[in-house]
Amino acid sequence: MRYVDHGAGGPPEVLRLAECAVPAPGAGEVLIEVAFAGVNRPDCAQRIGRYPPPPGASPILGLEVSGRVVRVGPGVDRWREGDLVCALTPGGGYAEYCLAPATHCLPVPPGMALEQAASLPETCFTVWDNVFSRAGLKPGERFLVHGGSSGIGVTAIQMAKAFGARVMTTVGTPEKAAFCRALGADLAVNYRDDDFVREAMAFTGDRGLDVVLDMVGGSYLARNLEALALDGRIALIAFMGGADATLPIPALLRKRATLTGSTLRPRTVAQKGAIARDLERHWWPRLAAGQGTPVIDRVFPWAEAAQAHARMESSVHAGKIILAVA
Repeated sequence: MRYVDHGAGGPPEVLRLAECAVPAPGAGEVLIEVAFAGVNRPDCAQRIGRYPPPPGASPILGLEVSGRVVRVGPGVDRWREGDLVCALTPGGGYAEYCLAPATHCLPVPPGMALEQAASLPETCFTVWDNVFSRAGLKPGERFLVHGGSSGIGVTAIQMAKAFGARVMTTVGTPEKAAFCRALGADLAVNYRDDDFVREAMAFTGDRGLDVVLDMVGGSYLARNLEALALDGRIALIAFMGGADATLPIPALLRKRATLTGSTLRPRTVAQKGAIARDLERHWWPRLAAGQGTPVIDRVFPWAEAAQAHARMESSVHAGKIILAVA
């Protein structure tokens, strides 16, 4: 099969098509003929050597795919050859064929194109686990997601609104603010022009935010806490703004705040399978009903993976970047 090779790592230009053997599914796995693969920031981090795959995972880039099941391994009962699925993968998505645990596969929602379905797994798994399972967002609560025009941000806005929250987001341009409002955000703050803490307090009538989903880290962590309500929760999933932060402990205690952090890829097969079951039960019916719509920024032929990575790293995109494989 062909796949996108990142060689010894480096800038996007190192990406090129190469060939290797087609993998065989083991117990509990399926082999997917990949139609589309989602592009995510962890792919860029792995390309430059900052995010190595966990033990036993494919060294090939790519954490989410859509396509057709072509083989099933021992012990797989649900899926059959020919089934159309989207899947969270431990790696290997930038290839003509990709292995995935059967429990990490989800049916393509009715009426949804495969290129849209490829944009679902990584963001939906991440948002559900952090915003709803860990931070416990409830209907009527005030929610902030930083980077609302990113893949995670787009999903977080739509999921939070669908489940009855009031949604605020931060963005870097007026165009991205309008984009997020069109998705359902009640307030989109341009962080280059306005102080999101002040805007958050106005948005909540000085009560503060109930839940913050933060992929920035760095100095934003203390500011998130400043904008938080009593018993508020912060879910930290990345540190694009810096890996180190100073946190005022008195404020943490005074607000009875909860700070949680997680990464998805190293979680166990069983843990990610449980997230998939929750998504299929709670979010997939809403997708089928049109309460959430995947937003595709751009689809690149997979031979242009370098351009796709360059666009991801430029942060000019709004929505998901997708590679067309088949």
